[in-house]
Amino acid sequence: MSAPPRISCVILCHNYGRYLDQAITSCMEQEPGNFILQEIIVIDDGSNDETEEVCLRHKDDVKVIRRQRQGFAQTLTDAFLLATGDWVALLDADDWFHPSKLRTCAEAMAGGALFIEHWENVVDSDGNPMVKEPHPGGNTSTLVVHREAARSLLPAANEIFFHALREAGHGIVLSTPSTFYRIHPRSMTDRSTPGVSQDYRAEVCTALADRLQAMRGDPPDWATSRRLQRISLHFRTIALGHQIESTMQRGRRLPAMLLIPGMLISTLRARDSIAPWLRSLSSVITGRPIVRLNARQ
Repeated sequence: MSAPPRISCVILCHNYGRYLDQAITSCMEQEPGNFILQEIIVIDDGSNDETEEVCLRHKDDVKVIRRQRQGFAQTLTDAFLLATGDWVALLDADDWFHPSKLRTCAEAMAGGALFIEHWENVVDSDGNPMVKEPHPGGNTSTLVVHREAARSLLPAANEIFFHALREAGHGIVLSTPSTFYRIHPRSMTDRSTPGVSQDYRAEVCTALADRLQAMRGDPPDWATSRRLQRISLHFRTIALGHQIESTMQRGRRLPAMLLIPGMLISTLRARDSIAPWLRSLSSVITGRPIVRLNARQ
């Protein structure tokens, strides 16, 4: 019988001190299961609010890494360099875990999985539900990633880098909502300015595609060189979709139309589903962006 997986909870924090206590407590109060809570780490990325005070209250239970501001990408990368568990459960400090999260994810770790993604409950700044039904995950706080597999993709610009493990056939998606994902005026992601979020995602997907292409010469254990090529094309296709959406949100219909043929070619080369391309095509034809922007709170 194999040993229970050791899970490191790593909380990423920059000026989210007012939410941090709830994030830490949610890691400490996980239901028992077939796993070992290896550690709880808080990476305080140059906060100048009450973050340090909150960390001091939990100094006997949490390892704190406090440093000058280095940005989200470096903090995300450091999460996997600092953790010592077999798996890393990422948590943005403004979110919190459901008590059953680690138990539920641990049950899915057998059988060669390297990447676990689950659904989320979307809440407002006060923790009140914003939507009635759970929402698909994919963002930082909904991922639990095998540490060694993740390290092969470092440095990571964004949590999307670890989605490559799912595309390589080593991922599991759970429909159980195991994270409370908080949307508030000071969220890191700008969802109200037209094109900003899509431009960022396009840059990340392009960077990941470049990284996967470079890895083909010395492929990791979880993918062949041929598979890396296909996954690279997949993320280039996604990047083009984000670029089309960005131009549509900015009201630039003609530039979006010019990107449509390239997205189709990339889709076919990656052997992806044609559905995302059809959505982008429909968006350009009707003149309506796909993503509804959030108003500033």
